[in-house]
Amino acid sequence: MAASAKVPPDPSDPSAPAVRTGRPRASAKGEQTRARLIAAARTLLAGGLSERFTTRNVAALSGVSHGMCHYHFQDRTDLVLAVVTDIRPEWIHPLEEAVSAPGPFAERAERVVELLSRPEGAELSHLHSALHWHALNDERVRESLEAEYRRWRGCFVTLFRVLADERDEVGGRGGRVDPLALGEAVAAAVDGLAAAESLGSEVDSGPVLRTLIRTLAAGTRA
Repeated sequence: MAASAKVPPDPSDPSAPAVRTGRPRASAKGEQTRARLIAAARTLLAGGLSERFTTRNVAALSGVSHGMCHYHFQDRTDLVLAVVTDIRPEWIHPLEEAVSAPGPFAERAERVVELLSRPEGAELSHLHSALHWHALNDERVRESLEAEYRRWRGCFVTLFRVLADERDEVGGRGGRVDPLALGEAVAAAVDGLAAAESLGSEVDSGPVLRTLIRTLAAGTRA
């Protein structure tokens, strides 16, 4: 008698045996190991010890074998790129949320000013400095970091697009607003203020940014 073909269990039948789905457990463990390596990379980079930033030292700090480190990251550049992605929720996502949340231009601009007026944490500040140093010496890091900054600057462009849309709705004068030029101008000012603060200058960035954004917005009415 011919062997009967095996019929796969019906997932809707409660009496059917459980079917394993998803990735194996080793995958979850691998993600944990990867996260530990990235955390160790952040610690070394934020410590300002670029000469000690090697895959071997990252592995030792995270308690992972050097071979396992290379299993997840081919070289130290891969580790730096992972850190670039890892810090995105700490500086880009909040700005994107402040700009995209509902409200008129003035309300969104105020959210942006309040967010940027908060002091940057020491670790994040040191990480940005370290990443800039690596960008000067590694083309892959430079391209990755520049892509992040384009996304960051895009938030200010989006903010002024809101202003252009509002002007269109009221009097069809949105064409006088150049979101790209205005957004890039504010982004450059924010960078300048951050550089001044990093050198210890006592600059109250909140009022400066608020005045700049309001002045640029008012100037578009002329």
